This record gives sequence, structure tokens and C-alpha cells, in this order.
Amino acid sequence: MAGKPKLHYTKGRGKMESIRWLLAAAGVEFEEEFIEKKEDLEKLRSDGVLLFQQVPMVEIDGMRMVQTRAILSYIAAKYNLYGKDLKERAWIDMYVEGTTDLMGMIMYLPFQPADTKEKNLALIIERATTRYFPVYEKALKDHGQDYLVGNKLSWADVHLLEAILMAEECKPDILSAFPLLQAFKGRISNIPTIKKFLQPGSQRKPPTDEKFVAVVRKIFNI
Repeated sequence: MAGKPKLHYTKGRGKMESIRWLLAAAGVEFEEEFIEKKEDLEKLRSDGVLLFQQVPMVEIDGMRMVQTRAILSYIAAKYNLYGKDLKERAWIDMYVEGTTDLMGMIMYLPFQPADTKEKNLALIIERATTRYFPVYEKALKDHGQDYLVGNKLSWADVHLLEAILMAEECKPDILSAFPLLQAFKGRISNIPTIKKFLQPGSQRKPPTDEKFVAVVRKIFNI
């Protein structure tokens, strides 16, 4: 039996968090080797295991995979979360790219200067409620199914739930105008593998705080 996937990243969300989410949703147990100081990252680089000198890096199926999108696509395809044909895959990709854009804005917010945070938080809320969430609300209405694509759980659903929960950390009532997304959140959160990941003590990471921002700045020289 192949060993568990091993995730190499800092002890926070960042770009690895969506990978953790997808593995957890697929019911795959994984191990984590945390980069806690600059020397840990330098060792990975000097060992030649990072294709582009960057993390996230995931050891899976005898490969050392880098580039978040490539890792996520591989996991989605391997665990049957990537649609039944090319058209479904294209829709999943489009939906995932949308949530990636929104989550990227939220992910970088703690790293921004204090004097721009309020303005950027307002922009996140505006974009979430006028550009992104209306698309998913309409998709659920038009499709008439419990899931975004086909009639089964896909990577797009997992990613959207992650984005919803991140957006709610910015504004708890952000879904107030989106009844179908509220119902979607309840449904997807109760899928047993995801429900387990949402429990305290799981490998899900907490929101980024100032202490973690300081650690990341030291490790990555930013």
C-alpha cells in the first residue's frame, strides 16, 4: 500500500489549505512536514526537491508535486472529483478559478499594510457579493441539483465551501442575500468527510493572525 501523501508547507493556511481541504473531502489521510524557519525551506531547496524552488510541495504517488493548481487537479482527478467528461471538467475549472480569485484576495489581506486593510476588506465584500457569489447562486438555481456540476460532489463544491467560510470570517452575514448558497453550505458541510475536517482538532488551519504573518515574512524574506 502506498504511503500517505506528505504535505510540505508552513503551519498555516496559505496556498496549501485548499489542498488539505480536497484531500480531506476525498477521505484521504495525509501527513504534514511543517516549514517553521527559513532553514527548513533552504534545506528543501538545497536538496533539489522543489521544482521551482517554491512550496506548496506534496509527495504523492512517488512524485514530488509543486504548483498548487497542478496538485489540486491531480488530486481531483485521482479521487473522482473532476467531472465525468471534458465539458464537466471545464465547468469545474471555471468555478474553481472564480473561487481561487476570491480566496486569493482574502488570503493576502493579513499581509497588507494596516492603512489599506479596511479599504481592501470592503473590496473583498463587494466582489464576493456582486461578482462571485451571484454566479454560484445562479448556477445552483439553473442546474437544480445539490452540486454545482453534474449531480455529484466535485472539486468545485469543495472549493466553493472553503471560499464561503473564508468570506464569512470577513463578514459573518455575507450570504444573507444568497439562500441557495446558504442551503449549499449546510449540505456540503454535512458530507461526512468534510464534516470531520470542520471539527476542532482536524488538520484544518485557523485564520491567519499577526503572529503567523511575522513567521511567514521571516521564512520567505517578505
